[in-house]
Amino acid sequence: ITFGGQITEQVAEEMMTLAYDNGINLFDTAEVYSLKASLDRLQLQYVDVVFANRPDTNTPIEETVRAMTHVINQGMAMYWGTSRWTSVEIMEAYSVARQFNQIPPICEQAEYHMFQREKVEVQLPELFHKIGIGAMTWSPLACGIITGKYSNGIPPQARASLKGYEWIKDKIQGEEGHRQQLKLKDLEAVAERLGCTLPQLAIAWCLRNEGVNSVLLGASRPEQLEENIGAIQVLPKLSVSVIAEVDSILRNKPSSKKQM
Repeated sequence: ITFGGQITEQVAEEMMTLAYDNGINLFDTAEVYSLKASLDRLQLQYVDVVFANRPDTNTPIEETVRAMTHVINQGMAMYWGTSRWTSVEIMEAYSVARQFNQIPPICEQAEYHMFQREKVEVQLPELFHKIGIGAMTWSPLACGIITGKYSNGIPPQARASLKGYEWIKDKIQGEEGHRQQLKLKDLEAVAERLGCTLPQLAIAWCLRNEGVNSVLLGASRPEQLEENIGAIQVLPKLSVSVIAEVDSILRNKPSSKKQM
């Protein structure tokens, strides 16, 4: 979304170089994001993992499994995964693949951040132990909410101000969004004590989950990407006690004193 229309070619090139230089070798893209612009920029001949984004309720899962198997057998991709599928649907795809000698999915692409935990922490671990499904997670900063940039309203260039993303704005301005902003104040105190920024803490928090194989980042400026990459240095600081403190902040409702 960002690379397709929100930044210039020069900035995109600079950030791609910065990513590669720091060991990043996984890029998430799709034609639907920006009229194929993001794909053209990457000059892809094939992809490592192709995803079935959202299950098609009008198409039997067997057809999807066979189509993905064909894509892989034709050399257009090495693996396939699901995105926003339920555990039941993923298990059915796996079972169908085994029954008809097709290729099963290897991972689920799921939203995962401090305010969205259920699927990755409760549902997917069972599939991991049963069939080896991994997790490729996205939106570690909750569409920018965890950066703290929405604490004083909606900035003009933020994603929540874009056409088609009004749902982010509604979420921020709703009751739950207000509670999240209050929790961010306590999380900022934890980050300050660890000597890192709030985004770095949030990304490291996602990475520390051993069931998470990859965390997909989004950035619109090289400085922002460089800061996010710095989350790797925060990982060793996430002790059991720190994780427990963060969990306590996330699970508890803000007190009336904090709301004042």
